[in-house]
Amino acid sequence: MEYVYATLLLYKAGKEINEENLKKVLESAGIAVDEVRVKSLVAAIKNIDIAKVLEQALAAPVAAAPVQAAPATAEQPKEEKKEEEKKEEEQAVSEEALAEGFSALFG
Repeated sequence: MEYVYATLLLYKAGKEINEENLKKVLESAGIAVDEVRVKSLVAAIKNIDIAKVLEQALAAPVAAAPVQAAPATAEQPKEEKKEEEKKEEEQAVSEEALAEGFSALFG
């Protein structure tokens, strides 16, 4: 995740996103730099329009609360109700899941 943040910081500062600049940002934050990750990220970024990705990410709707399911009928056993509740929780979009999806765009 720190590699993505470093990339976004360079982008926001108007600096070129290259291996040297990315290493400097990571090192200044006290992060041990993985050369392979830096190279692969820089290679992946060359084909991505960061402005467009950020625009799309900001425009994407974010669920503020889990989706409410229809009330369970009295015929359902308690175990089935618990399983349905777990599924609903898994379907809810969390900030962490969105961040992971966004980071996948950058390597």
